[in-house]
Order: sequence, then C-alpha cells, then structure tokens
Amino acid sequence: MKNHHYKITVQWTGNQGTGTSGYRDYERNHTISAENKAVIEGSSDPAFRGDKTKHNPEEMFLSSLSSCHMLWYLHFCSEAGIIVTEYTDEATGIMAETANGSGHFTEVTLHPMVTVAEESMVEKAEQLHHKANEYCFIANSVNFPVKHIPVMLVKSTNH
Repeated sequence: MKNHHYKITVQWTGNQGTGTSGYRDYERNHTISAENKAVIEGSSDPAFRGDKTKHNPEEMFLSSLSSCHMLWYLHFCSEAGIIVTEYTDEATGIMAETANGSGHFTEVTLHPMVTVAEESMVEKAEQLHHKANEYCFIANSVNFPVKHIPVMLVKSTNH
C-alpha cells in the first residue's frame, strides 16, 4: 500500500471589514490554490449566499468524481486498444439538505458522451465504464453509488 499526499490552500477573501460579525456581513468568497497551478475562485452555492460566478464546493465535488472517472476510463481504453477521440461528461448530482441545515449527496450520475474510432470498439468501450468506476479513487471514497449512463458514438477517421 502506497500513500499519496496532497496539499491545497483555501483562503477566505470575503471579509468586508467586520469579519463574521453577522450572517449577512461577510461574503463566502475564497480562493483555492496549489503550488504552481492556477488559482480557483470559490464561493458557496447562491442558495447559501454565495457568488454565482464562482465555483462552489458542490460543483468541485461533482467535478472530482467526473474527472477521476474519465481519467481511469481513458487509461483502461488505451490499455484495451480502444481509441477514444472525444469525451464529454454532463455530470449531475443531488444534495439533500436536512432540517438542521446540514446536508449530504445522495446521488451522482455521470453522463459521459464518448466517441470511439471504430464501431467494433463500442461494446468494450461501454463495458470499461464499470471498471473505471471500480478504480476511481474519488468514487471509492463516497458513501453513495456513482451511476453512469454512457452514450457511445463512432467517428471513423477513415474516409
């Protein structure tokens, strides 16, 4: 077993002069940074007084699941000789807010639209989504199933 260590910095940028003196007296804005990488501007969901032009934790969580699945999927396709030429995922998630204001995700569904080079690759390419889901570090870290509903397309490069 190998351990991998990650480090990010989250810095609150929403102090409007009086800190958290009142619920409406501060912004939820913050930055997310990691060494030698572009800074991500974050906030809370607009439902929780956040800035709708910035990424919120719920979207970042969903994007982590989606990108982890995609990276494993592309890896397994390359190993299997499946040539993927395009990949887009319109991932969706449902978060249930509880009576006391806390909440949790109950469901995430990935909707990958995958284009492969040949018709003969479609069946195996579709099956590899299951393997990617089994290996995804982020999917293995959540307490709900991550579903996937792939759409397979073929775009031959031979004319």
